[in-house]
Amino acid sequence: MGMPGGMEWVLIALVVLLLFGGKKIPELAKGLGSGIKNFKKAVKDDEEEVVTADKADEIEKKAETKSEEPNETKTV
Repeated sequence: MGMPGGMEWVLIALVVLLLFGGKKIPELAKGLGSGIKNFKKAVKDDEEEVVTADKADEIEKKAETKSEEPNETKTV
């Protein structure tokens, strides 16, 4: 079972046109496009949040390391 050929795509397009009508197809495409756009935005925001959290963890670890270093005081 491979990819549909040229005639099969035409038949699929004709069936979709008959089912949804000429007015409904652009609305469906617009809704699908905005859904994809929102999904990509959410993924990008999530990636930025993860990077920010990683940087905060690194800063916290550096601060802990500095506070754990022994203070050397010289007595004369």
